[in-house]
Amino acid sequence: MDFTMTLYLRHYWKDERLSFHSTTNKSMTFDGRLVKKIWVPDVFFVHSKRSFIHDTTTENIMLRVFPDGHVLYSLRVTVTAACNMDFSRFPLDSQTCSLELESYAYTDEDLMLYWKSGDESLSTDDRISLSQFLIQKFHTTSRLAFYSSTGWYNRLYINFTLRRHIFFFLLQTYFPATLMVMLSWVSFWIDRRAVPARVSLGITTVLTMSTIITGVNASMPRVSYIKAVDVYLWVSFVFVFLSVLEYAAVNYLTTVQERRERKLRERVREQSLPCTCGMSHTRTMMLDGTYSEADANSLAGYTQAPMVPEEAEKQEHVAVHLSMSSESTAKKKGLRTFSIIQNTHAIDTYSRMIFPGSYIFFNLIYWSVYC
Repeated sequence: MDFTMTLYLRHYWKDERLSFHSTTNKSMTFDGRLVKKIWVPDVFFVHSKRSFIHDTTTENIMLRVFPDGHVLYSLRVTVTAACNMDFSRFPLDSQTCSLELESYAYTDEDLMLYWKSGDESLSTDDRISLSQFLIQKFHTTSRLAFYSSTGWYNRLYINFTLRRHIFFFLLQTYFPATLMVMLSWVSFWIDRRAVPARVSLGITTVLTMSTIITGVNASMPRVSYIKAVDVYLWVSFVFVFLSVLEYAAVNYLTTVQERRERKLRERVREQSLPCTCGMSHTRTMMLDGTYSEADANSLAGYTQAPMVPEEAEKQEHVAVHLSMSSESTAKKKGLRTFSIIQNTHAIDTYSRMIFPGSYIFFNLIYWSVYC
């Protein structure tokens, strides 16, 4: 990443050749025209991509010479330099950038560069503010830089620490992602038979999370490592996607349950029919009072025939036997059906507790690690 800084760069040195006699001991001030006629330090900005001296309305250069030969050389410069930023904790990160100054031609044996008053040599405007960063502190350092072909050089550093403002990303990234995850949990309270409602809700939340992830990555440098915001967004995406898979499992179990119930009803209906062994192959069935109205309606297509007196007692015995058998079978199958229904509802019931609890636990770990 790049940063741009405008600064007043002031050099102090002593050149006895410029000393002069003065009865009032006052200095003399000149503009940039005299700079080209005397010696000045050849300081340049290391790793700068672009820099220039302001020239409106004239060149912003000031040269002040004191009677004892001390010289103050000041100029207003704007520099655009590179800053190696680490985005592994973005947007909860702090970045340290530096502006480096060095003599281009003179080695440390010819020219010694140092800060006049240490960290107090840097003076900043308290009103300076950045849209994305908070300037925490400035400090100065100096060290030697070695070039294999030319030797050792003095290098001065202006170091400043920037902490990124988090509120913008909370509003634009974290809050929407959290709301989408919470919205996906609404499907756990929707009836499992409302397929369009639950499917549309799940697809909407998945697509919205994909849009948020794409928007964040589009405004970020393309780095090959995982950022803190990527961890949060992708974990949130996984929670949303799992809620869709949860309904897929519920819908599948519901389909299996209905298929089993249909088979049970058909089996109960078959076992509830009285035996017609030895009777003619006509669509005739003897009915008595042991069948309910629903059972009688299920026997549509059969005609009711009167009972023969001799066979009435035998037929009553057969009908009672079949009715008791059918009732016992229905109870067993009903218990099994009740168990299936309970298992299907348990998925949504457990999800209402597991999904929010897991997401809250993830947030506790996330914010404790990155903050």
